Amino acid sequence: MTAPGLTAFWPAPDFLGRKDGSNWHGAGRQTTAGSLNPGEIMQRVRKSGILLHPTSLPGPGGIGSFGAEARNFIDFLHDSGQTIWQVLPLGYTSYGNSPYMCYSAFAGNPLLIDLLGLAVEGDLEGVHLLENLPTGRTDYPLVIDYKFAALHAAAAAFFAGVRNTRMQEFWHFCDTTPWLHDFALFMALKELYPGVSWNDWPVEIARREPAALEEASRSLGPRIGEHKYQQWQFFRQWRDVREYATRQGVEIFGDIPIFVAYDSCDVWANPHLFHLDTEGRPTVVAGVPPDYFSKTGQLWGNPLYNWKAMAEEGYAWWIDRVRSSLDLYDLIRIDHFRGFEACWEVPFGEKTAKNGRWTPGPGEALFMALSRELGDLPIVAEDLGHITPDVEALRDKFSFPGMKILQFAFGSGPKNPYLPHNHVRSSVVYTGTHDNDTTLGWFNALSAREKKMVLRYLDCTGAEIVWDLIRTAFASVADTIVIPLQDLLELPGEFRMNLPGTAGGNWSWRLRKGELTARLAKRILEMTEIYGRVRNL
Repeated sequence: MTAPGLTAFWPAPDFLGRKDGSNWHGAGRQTTAGSLNPGEIMQRVRKSGILLHPTSLPGPGGIGSFGAEARNFIDFLHDSGQTIWQVLPLGYTSYGNSPYMCYSAFAGNPLLIDLLGLAVEGDLEGVHLLENLPTGRTDYPLVIDYKFAALHAAAAAFFAGVRNTRMQEFWHFCDTTPWLHDFALFMALKELYPGVSWNDWPVEIARREPAALEEASRSLGPRIGEHKYQQWQFFRQWRDVREYATRQGVEIFGDIPIFVAYDSCDVWANPHLFHLDTEGRPTVVAGVPPDYFSKTGQLWGNPLYNWKAMAEEGYAWWIDRVRSSLDLYDLIRIDHFRGFEACWEVPFGEKTAKNGRWTPGPGEALFMALSRELGDLPIVAEDLGHITPDVEALRDKFSFPGMKILQFAFGSGPKNPYLPHNHVRSSVVYTGTHDNDTTLGWFNALSAREKKMVLRYLDCTGAEIVWDLIRTAFASVADTIVIPLQDLLELPGEFRMNLPGTAGGNWSWRLRKGELTARLAKRILEMTEIYGRVRNL
């Protein structure tokens, strides 16, 4: 093996180059950060897509995967005239199974690996997927036990193959993935010390003393190899899914959480880039103040970045992170974008987020560094919540589209920026996001007065309130709209993806086989055509 380099495992596609000469959101290529080529504004392209996390796909194995059902969903997108598949973060989830709380900002979630694909390659010869696993929801404890046992068997078979023709490909992945060994070692250590955060490991390992890391790498070699195998399979399978989407005219819209988990490889391997005390514990953590979702705010608990240390290193960690994401996605939503201008800092140990304060972020310096290294940035800014003129200025300086949520539009008068008549072209409109109730659940929970206000604005009776709101999104002047699949299926509130501030039952909803019908595709296609969002229109 050679030392890990900086070359990507596979070259990133030229997602900015389109037949019409426009970039991903339809405007002409940016010549400098934050400026559009004069005269090219009219090249904007109207697009639409569907939000569905891969874990919510149907199929065997108890959880959605990168198998045939992913391609079937892409076919549905194609048949319904959609050009965007938005997903949540694809990272290796930790406690609570939230895709926004992962063991690594770089590694993929092995639960998404298609076991049938491993069987076809011979790594799981004779495997039989359990048909008695739940289909409507993901039972994570059951799925984790089952799937990791299968992945363990697959890795053993792969490494036992004396004439394995794929071994060279695997070693190439290992040699060209800079973060891989640290991550695989971290996960092997998590197994060696179950339920123990990295800062409570033996001090020489927690502090990453070279001799201790070398010994751990030697003694945990088989487990490290298994984790590397899982990551290799994750990325090669996702690459195939993404290439299939490209052939079907569908772009993948990904998601980067601004913060990382404390008990993660990112913090363990880079403690100087975070606000930690001498014992390696966080001094302040992330959250948001009281808002629409919670009267006491949201105490996320993520460690906060030491932006001064980041700047001294030229924001190299963030550059690597965005570069890695561009290998996965065509466009990227950055969650909690306002945290780059200022973030809600809560002293470690607080029980809620109420007693926090706003502290400055890196501002434009970070995005200038990203632009210099990576060129045009196909980024959407999640600019929800407490947004100030400074946040808007940062977003607009780099021409990042913001987000408009229709469920937030009603109740505060005609100047509400989420009302359709206040939309701007450079934005992405949603009926709701993964953190919202379904549209049917949202409407049913409104007071009689609030319902009357919604119906009056939409000029409808409410008999088809979900599709009335979907139609309003399609009709928006905004370049891009994305509709959660639950809304297109008109599902009630119990099928929402996440309820912020709660610990159980989230991230588990799954689409049932047969729910994506030709009739539904036709209805979506007709609306897409009416409002000028069909590809190559």
